[in-house]
Amino acid sequence: MASKKKAAKKTGATVTLQYFRSGIGAPAKHKLVLKSLGFKRLNQVVTRVDTDAVRGMVAQVPHLVRIIDE
Repeated sequence: MASKKKAAKKTGATVTLQYFRSGIGAPAKHKLVLKSLGFKRLNQVVTRVDTDAVRGMVAQVPHLVRIIDE
């Protein structure tokens, strides 16, 4: 059977994210999304491969994370 998972874009496109608002008081699912994006502290900036999965996670917590230099 063929896998239905989408592979990362082969162009090497990345997205830079900043954790700019605290997750204190946010639902547990939002905290898990922040952790899965790789955030550990406030104002941290991370670079991730620009995939649908990463874009979906950012869409779940737009009030806590911002995209920098798209």
